[in-house]
Amino acid sequence: MTETWAEMEFCNLDLGDSRLNKRAVKLIETFVKAPKLSIPQACQGWAETQATYRFYANENVTWEKLLVAHTDQVEQRIIVSEEPVILCLQDTTELDFNGQETEDLGRLSYDAQRGMYLHPTLCITPDRLPLGVSDAWMWARGKSKAEDQNNPTIKESDRWIEGYERVAEMAERCPKSRLVYVADREGDILSLMQRSKALNTPADWLVRARHNRKLSADETLWDSVDKQEVMSRVSFIKPRKKGEKSRQVQQEIKVLRCTFPVKGKEGIEVTLVQAKEINPPKGKSPLIWRLLSNRRVESEDQACELIDWYRCRWEIEMFFDILKVGCKVEKLQLSSKERIEKALVMAMVIAWRVMYLMRLGRICPDLPAELIFDPLEWKSSYGLLDKKIPKKVPTLNAVLRNLATLGGFLGRKSDGDPGAKSIWIGFQRIQDCVYGIQMARKLKGVF
Repeated sequence: MTETWAEMEFCNLDLGDSRLNKRAVKLIETFVKAPKLSIPQACQGWAETQATYRFYANENVTWEKLLVAHTDQVEQRIIVSEEPVILCLQDTTELDFNGQETEDLGRLSYDAQRGMYLHPTLCITPDRLPLGVSDAWMWARGKSKAEDQNNPTIKESDRWIEGYERVAEMAERCPKSRLVYVADREGDILSLMQRSKALNTPADWLVRARHNRKLSADETLWDSVDKQEVMSRVSFIKPRKKGEKSRQVQQEIKVLRCTFPVKGKEGIEVTLVQAKEINPPKGKSPLIWRLLSNRRVESEDQACELIDWYRCRWEIEMFFDILKVGCKVEKLQLSSKERIEKALVMAMVIAWRVMYLMRLGRICPDLPAELIFDPLEWKSSYGLLDKKIPKKVPTLNAVLRNLATLGGFLGRKSDGDPGAKSIWIGFQRIQDCVYGIQMARKLKGVF
């Protein structure tokens, strides 16, 4: 019998009991079909609901064991891909569980809020194909700022440095690919750059600059790069945001190689690539990206490559959106932070799977759909749209567009490719259809 994707993903899972391993696989397969539902709704019965709660309460089940099983597969996908570059995206999101009776939660942006923080590493190719989550930090602050200040062990900036260290360790196990640590402004930490240098830079790093550091007594980083010659120009369409229309952006690229002084120690050599918008619309501030990296940039192509890699960082924002909107993780009703952490790992695997399907359909549209969907699933995607079911196995792209249409995608010329949300909604619709067919087969002859 062919293994399901969940069985293959958790093939190295070791919770000390084969029954627990099987339960983990069953939970993933259950929740991927109904991610928005609560645990009782998704489990469709008191016995299964109890089994799920017992799974999360079991001391032998830890979030670290669940994640490492997935991480093993992430590394295998990196090795098999033989991609010359893998982008390791890091960022933090807050999870608001305000009003829920969960132990060990702390304050969020406001003291009145209660919740926790998640800081994963999402590995993708430069074509934006997600390979999975290779690492994660999960923590809760104290109930007040004073409580955190009295606890010297809490240093949230460590997550960025340790995140780089985990990427560096993975780089040694994936020698055919150059791993690149990518972070937003919060990752602009001098001690992270120092740690990379101390490790002999086993993985590259690319972070958006936050600090206008002094390079000398009378020279700052921003002023120094502004004095450089224009290396190139790039243009792209900035996607629309709430309250904002999409617009054409043209930026000038300048590059600076400099040394960050470190008191009492050898300085850190860095490259700054600045992409600054020219002629922004009236009333709009120019869009500026200032990107720091250990990599040398000696050509226009190399500068544009770093900018393209940074723009890929948006994928982790999409990942968080799927977790919160698609998987409804902030609606989890579990009694402790420890149990929520286990459920979050399961949700992260599901969110990766959704992103993987979406990107795979764009990058490899002509793959046969049977590599991802079983016959009942892809045939249901045609049946629900009143389309003629093809005799031959259709392409992956054709089935994904069916799913997107079922999820509300209109497919107009201006709409571009379908997104994760519409594909996921459509996927849930075909799961309902498949479940109905399976139940009809079981009940055949009963009525």
